[in-house]
Amino acid sequence: MFIRRASSADAAAIADIILPVFREGTTYAIDTDLAEDDALAYWMGGDKETFVALDTDGSVLGTYYLRPNQAGGGHHVCNCGYITSPVAIGRGVARKMCEHSMDYARSRQFKAMQFNFVVSTNDRAVRLWQSLGFAIVGTLPGAFRLPGGAYVDVYVMYQTL
Repeated sequence: MFIRRASSADAAAIADIILPVFREGTTYAIDTDLAEDDALAYWMGGDKETFVALDTDGSVLGTYYLRPNQAGGGHHVCNCGYITSPVAIGRGVARKMCEHSMDYARSRQFKAMQFNFVVSTNDRAVRLWQSLGFAIVGTLPGAFRLPGGAYVDVYVMYQTL
């Protein structure tokens, strides 16, 4: 697996990965009917550095973005979002992308990484982030509504880099 900066040529492959996750509505607080162009503008926007994880054949296995979490006095803390292709789940792609993002963030002089809105029912992600050293530093009770209407907690997760 190889991770590199995404380019506009990766947009279709990125859309194929992010749109089904957005449509499912169980892990990202994004409108489930977001148009493809708007989804790509969100994921690859000018406020973010976007990356792709590639298989040995060049196919895109996953994508992530990194951005400052806040402006001004909070600019030293970064934020990321990660999505793995369904064909690559269980192959360690999310772990590799997170490790890559932490290394890259350090090289960009970020002092910490914060995940603002980790849906508590996203067990795989919560376990993975914890295994990589992230701590749950806050719980937002009932802050996320699942597609069936149930309200579940959201975690704020944090790690000093």
